[in-house]
Amino acid sequence: MASVVEYKGLKAGYHCGYCDSREGKASCGMWAHSMTVQDYQDLIDRGWRRSGKYVYKPVMNQTCCPQYTIRCRPLQFQPSKSHKKVLKKMLKFLAKGEIFRRNCEDEPMDSTMEDTVAGDFALINKLDIKCDLKTLSSDLKESLESEEKKKEKSSKREESHSQAIEEKLGSGEPSHSIKVHMAPKPGKGADLSKPPCRKAKEIRKERKMLKLMQQNPAGEFEGFQAQGQAPSAFPPKTKSNHPKSLEDLIFESLPENASHKLEVRLVPVSFEDPEFKSSFSQSFSLYVKYQMAIHQDPPDECGKTEFTRFLCSSPLEAENPPNGPECGYGSFHQQYWLDGKIIAVGVIDILPYCVSSVYLYYDPDYSFLSLGVYSALREIAFTRQLHEKTSQLSYYYMGFYIHSCPKMKYKGQYRPSDLLCPETYVWVPIEQCLPPLENTRYCRFNQDPEAVDQGRSKEPDRVRVFYKKAIMPYGVYKKYQKDPSEEAAVLQYASLVGQACSERMLLFRS
Repeated sequence: MASVVEYKGLKAGYHCGYCDSREGKASCGMWAHSMTVQDYQDLIDRGWRRSGKYVYKPVMNQTCCPQYTIRCRPLQFQPSKSHKKVLKKMLKFLAKGEIFRRNCEDEPMDSTMEDTVAGDFALINKLDIKCDLKTLSSDLKESLESEEKKKEKSSKREESHSQAIEEKLGSGEPSHSIKVHMAPKPGKGADLSKPPCRKAKEIRKERKMLKLMQQNPAGEFEGFQAQGQAPSAFPPKTKSNHPKSLEDLIFESLPENASHKLEVRLVPVSFEDPEFKSSFSQSFSLYVKYQMAIHQDPPDECGKTEFTRFLCSSPLEAENPPNGPECGYGSFHQQYWLDGKIIAVGVIDILPYCVSSVYLYYDPDYSFLSLGVYSALREIAFTRQLHEKTSQLSYYYMGFYIHSCPKMKYKGQYRPSDLLCPETYVWVPIEQCLPPLENTRYCRFNQDPEAVDQGRSKEPDRVRVFYKKAIMPYGVYKKYQKDPSEEAAVLQYASLVGQACSERMLLFRS
């Protein structure tokens, strides 16, 4: 099924939770009744972000706190000293029950995920949604059937081409004819197989691997090479002094008499899933405890309705293509079970090229475990695990980086990472972005003055519109419209989502 969105336009002059400005925030948004994972991937590569089913894009040159999309490159990621401290702290707690109450300097003030502020909640609650998904689905089915009949009357060549696209969309398989990516594809540009710099330890590790290869090409080396690939298998112990990988630190063997047991479960966000359904009550109670303790939310602002709307309701259609990860694509809750009790939940989206972090809530009683940092490191390792089967899935999106907000700057500590240029939508290494951000809040990171947005809307008449139970290009739809503001709204929508998404997604108009 195609993505169906209802564009809500510009919302400016509302409260900002980052700088506490009463009227400084500005963003454009749309309600996503349903959305394919490929469309959402392309949208976040143009600076969009979702909160529940509301998908929004900050107006970067107007908003008080510009929010730059940030992604980490897990294949090159090396944990820092502070990251290693957090992982070792968890291992000591699990093994011996040791508790460290001391605060860590590099610890973020908040969870690692996007903190959707109360101003956004109030805005979304007031949205005038013109149709419900059930009615829309039946209307859309009729429209697609009608559209198919029209295609049959066209030439055989056009028919076969259109049919191929519909089949690809329906199955969730990638289609070269409809896929246009704004960002560089994984595997192009930087060599992801190499670490960001050549340290002496890395050279020694390389020599050790070569030596192992020469000694036992088929046996010992295979074990060495495979370490850290599968989270379920602990790497073999060696006497070498090579630096421990992220997986070595996370999945280190615990003694048989360990004090605690930690289990991480990936659960699809769906009330039809038995595991999600059975753990819902415990997960919700944890959310309330977190919101009230960490964000000082009053009880009436963190009820079951709010929880469901923002963290259990997703527009993403689950897809399980044969070339995708075993868990499929879509929205998930990554639950952290400690001794049979949920102590943290990471809300994530698994997309064609990345794992995208949505939110994290945890039990404040376990704050000493630095669960914000720990969960981010687990999600980076999880991305690496998914990459083993699905090679193009090789990035970890951390939401927005806000340089002007101290509590959001910590996201830049997960290196190597890139920020998205707000004008040309290309990824730029964060090291190049930080100096100009020291001088001004809003920056164009692309240093080529001639560069333009390659995915920009060039043919707005080709925007797909869903109007009066029929699908039509905007070129046809505008003949029915006399309101000049309607044209401005559609053109604004097309410019923000880009040509590829505007031709694939259905823009609902009432």
